[in-house]
Amino acid sequence: MTIRQLPDTLINQIAAGEVVERPASVVKELVENALDAGARRVDIDLEEGGVRLIRVRDDGKGIGADELTLAVSRHATSKIASLDDLEGVATLGFRGEALPSIASVSRFVVSSRRVEAEHGATLEIDGGRVGEVTPRAHPQGTTIEVRDLFFNVPARRKFLKAERTELGHIEDWLRQLALARPDVELRVSHNGKASRRWKGDGDLLSDVRLHEALGEEFARNAMRVDHAAAGLRLHGWIAQPAYNRASADQQYLYVNGRAIRDRSVSHAVKQAYADVLFHGRQPAYVLFLELDPRRVDVNVHPAKHEVRFRDARLIHDFVYRTLHEALAETRAGNAPLAPGNGNAGIDGDRWQQGAMAAGGSAYRWNAPQAPLGLQVADARNLYAALYGQPGAVPADGDAPVAASGMPFAAAAFAGPSSAAPPFTHQPMPDDAPGGMPPLGYAIAQLHGIYILAENADGLVVVDMHAAHERIGYERLKHAHDGEGLRTQPLLVPATLAVSEREADVAERESATLDALGFEVTRSGPQSLTLRSVPALLAHGDVEALLRDVLADLREHGQSRRVAEARDELLATMACHGAVRANRRLGPAEMNALLRDMEATERSGQCNHGRPTWTRFNLAEMDRWFLRGR
Repeated sequence: MTIRQLPDTLINQIAAGEVVERPASVVKELVENALDAGARRVDIDLEEGGVRLIRVRDDGKGIGADELTLAVSRHATSKIASLDDLEGVATLGFRGEALPSIASVSRFVVSSRRVEAEHGATLEIDGGRVGEVTPRAHPQGTTIEVRDLFFNVPARRKFLKAERTELGHIEDWLRQLALARPDVELRVSHNGKASRRWKGDGDLLSDVRLHEALGEEFARNAMRVDHAAAGLRLHGWIAQPAYNRASADQQYLYVNGRAIRDRSVSHAVKQAYADVLFHGRQPAYVLFLELDPRRVDVNVHPAKHEVRFRDARLIHDFVYRTLHEALAETRAGNAPLAPGNGNAGIDGDRWQQGAMAAGGSAYRWNAPQAPLGLQVADARNLYAALYGQPGAVPADGDAPVAASGMPFAAAAFAGPSSAAPPFTHQPMPDDAPGGMPPLGYAIAQLHGIYILAENADGLVVVDMHAAHERIGYERLKHAHDGEGLRTQPLLVPATLAVSEREADVAERESATLDALGFEVTRSGPQSLTLRSVPALLAHGDVEALLRDVLADLREHGQSRRVAEARDELLATMACHGAVRANRRLGPAEMNALLRDMEATERSGQCNHGRPTWTRFNLAEMDRWFLRGR
């Protein structure tokens, strides 16, 4: 076939296939242009889910009459002028493709006036055919009308969904924008009826938009995070683990104010929650990552949904460590660090020292894996090795605890088992030292399962097994971390057949593998020799674990597989070592557990993500019984 130059209209329609997926894509491009123009108020009028009409009006700087034609030309923009500008983009738009692409697949009208102009001007484009610029009365700012989207590309129009579905996509995107720009007023109407108004009187430290966008339940369970280190800042809100979702519908990530999707950062967030969520549940968060624009490339996706970080490994570790430390403060009895209640974060110098260890190759992250086939007997052996207490973990998973001298503060649980009556009352201490602690003091044991305690606000109910399980788990982790990672040489070195890429990774990341407990050398173009493994995991499928670690290092530059496999075993130990149901506890035992909960990281949830406690304040109970009415 003969090579030919494509006509401009066809070029723009091809570009529209990348930029304009549906009406929500049009709204996104037009509203982002309004924000780049300094708008403080944006009105969005829609008809038939945006298919029939999308009208966006703003009070920004406007476009001069002499620039209207240029504004709808391809690769014409006021936002960049050089490669240096492109490498440090700070605006939402910059390519100069959106307007001509949208105009090529719709009936398009743009009207605008600059503040210094005597009158405005308008330009009409019908399916890519550009008309003449004519004078028109118009307030300062810009109005763009997009009618009959895809009227001249029927194949694309057939892919659009029902009106309600398309409107839902627009509303989802506007909610995402509203969270990031509480300083801008957004007014939305659909089919001539006002449907939504986002007031523009807030800032990122306000919780007004949080309530409006995600609801009271999220706002009530949100913890504020604000931490800066290594030229990075992460701030926003993360939901307490008890508030979790079946899907990722409440996960919002912004990089320098731009809403993006990033698998690795999302993965780091999920890993920070790994110890406190049910398997398969999703965390909820609104997070803003700020860094030098030159450290992130925003020009990697046609719709600008994705970015590429120049320090990807550092970004991963920064996000994981920041949230991991913040979630560690979810101790039972702590007031949630909700909007307005303060900040959660970690010391920047301490984080940097940890992140820079081993040449900056921090490796604490990745996805949970299937069990490694480790047995409870292995757990007992580790327990004995750590504490010199053989048999501290019972062989029978249903047997009661019988381990005097367990390394938990609530060691009084280690008495002989006896069935508890349904309700056992315990008197309140007459002289509680130091005032009332957050979880108060135990007053009863209910059905051998729950501890009832009275605190300053009302009633606290604790699931004693779940709470004791978390306490034991955290203590085992700290003890093992203090011991350091031990390796065990293999009696006979193992030879692994791998791909050439995997062998390259193993050779390049030998120091990281050594830090993870693997002594690995390359023995051929597609083979590795494994000589030692992490001692704690020696009875599992370490070859499969090594392959998973290599896959992580190849894709992300980091791996947390070993830590997760270790945590899985320690969690099993803690579960078997926790106090069982129907064990009668005395006041000292119950109060010891409450004090341990207050001092233990993540004690608001058990190892499986279940809550360990709840509370009922007096005002709530008064409402139950209609007191004061």
